[in-house]
Amino acid sequence: MSELRNFTKGFVKENPTFVQALGMCPTLATTTSAVNGLGMGLATLSVLTLSNIVVSLIRKFVPEKIRIPIYIVVIASFVTIVDLVMHAFTYQLWRTLGLFIPLIVVNCIILGRAEAFASKNGVFASFLDGLGMGLGFTASLVLLGSVRELLGSGTIFGLPVWGKAFNVFAMILPPGAYIALGMLAGLFSFIGIKRRERQKAKSASEKVKA
Repeated sequence: MSELRNFTKGFVKENPTFVQALGMCPTLATTTSAVNGLGMGLATLSVLTLSNIVVSLIRKFVPEKIRIPIYIVVIASFVTIVDLVMHAFTYQLWRTLGLFIPLIVVNCIILGRAEAFASKNGVFASFLDGLGMGLGFTASLVLLGSVRELLGSGTIFGLPVWGKAFNVFAMILPPGAYIALGMLAGLFSFIGIKRRERQKAKSASEKVKA
């Protein structure tokens, strides 16, 4: 896999939210607005990227039988750092996200990438994997938060778009999270189907020419 593919696979093809359906707890709970989605996404991105780097660095020294507890300790250390930094510099956002920041420790995206990729690959490749997956997750949360905020409050990032002219209050409630997530997951699935169809058509065309 090329470095570019390794970096971009989390954007659409292997998007952790809309394709792999990972990290659903923070996705559904914190995306009542675009700002909340961005904050949670960036916090997760930081932990994911840094933990991938460290896991890759120590992978040859970690005994096979205790690798998961060690990975969790690494992840928990970075979550604690992110939690303290957010408490110091983005206090209002930290209060809004609340318990979901410490719960990044058990986010299956982070442990999954540590186990499936970082523990088997070099530092730079693991860095690209963590950064790409983190950006894909962040973009997903911002997109979902923007849709819910727009339909529920008529704003995006707190800026009025159509104000109170058309508001569906349910979109900023838990049912709205499931509705918006389902719609966006369906869109990503449609994009994936169309991509595979184009690849098949291209392969068939190349065979005919050969």
